[in-house]
Amino acid sequence: MRPGDLFTPSQPSPLEGEGEGGGDAEKGIIFNIQRFSIHDGPGIRSTVFFKGCPLRCDWCSNPESQDPLPQLMTRDIQCVACGKCAGVCPQKAIFLTPGGSRQIRWEECNRCFRCVDACLYGSLTVMGRLAGVDEIIREVEKDRPFYQNSGGGVTLSGGEPLSQPEFVLQLLRRLKEKGIHTALDTCGFAPEEAIAAVLPHADLVLYDIKQLNDEKHMDSTGVSNRLILANAGLVCSRAKTWFRVPLIEGFNDSPEEIETLAHMAKEMGVEKVSFLPYHPGGLAKRLQIGKKSSPGEMKPSPEEQIQKLKRIVEERGVAVSVGS
Repeated sequence: MRPGDLFTPSQPSPLEGEGEGGGDAEKGIIFNIQRFSIHDGPGIRSTVFFKGCPLRCDWCSNPESQDPLPQLMTRDIQCVACGKCAGVCPQKAIFLTPGGSRQIRWEECNRCFRCVDACLYGSLTVMGRLAGVDEIIREVEKDRPFYQNSGGGVTLSGGEPLSQPEFVLQLLRRLKEKGIHTALDTCGFAPEEAIAAVLPHADLVLYDIKQLNDEKHMDSTGVSNRLILANAGLVCSRAKTWFRVPLIEGFNDSPEEIETLAHMAKEMGVEKVSFLPYHPGGLAKRLQIGKKSSPGEMKPSPEEQIQKLKRIVEERGVAVSVGS
């Protein structure tokens, strides 16, 4: 199937993997399966990245995950300005400047992806495809020896996996039937019933806590944190849980905030708090999908501050790690 057949503006149509799985609940839109991952749970893992997220975090390292449907992504370093993409674009959304560089009017792109099919150099790609449960199982099972030898397994991440709850449920069930360790990486912004349904099939939940102040959370992610904090109690009561915090200087790295977080983690029985220092890897990708660069200047917390915050959590009797 050509990339141009993947999606039309009116509705998604079958993508790669069509016919697998036996039903709509066993198909979902993913954008990557990363093998040999060591930062998304214990041991060596395969991380399945899902499309779609209800949050719009300023610091998101995977901005291409936010849109729930396949989308165009550029790789300008591979563009030779041959003009073939511009020639096939029905919207005339792609053009060459007098200086010979390719430009895209992103607001006019209808996602027909004919440009991707025309490009001979890999400078345009479709980010996101339909995949079946059977296909994903076959792919991740290739690394079963590594899971067994390292205590690893498969992590579902994104984006937000629970934006596709039925597909996630079917995939987790099948992974457990295969005896593979499962981890769910979630922001917790999902209906309680969706979370409750998948928890029996998750060996570990990596639960993102981005900001405890609701107003700040709303400003930086676009949603309130009330549902997230309410769901945290449910998750911790039913599954082994790690809190994950994207540490950003001046945003959520005050001793007072981490003291409150550590107290909450202790009360809820959280096994570990993971600090994930901010990195700017998502900024370039924002431009590659037609978004403006992220507002404001963000920096990782200084190492001295991170060590101070680690001690605060440890003094509460909760394990803490940095970077994983």
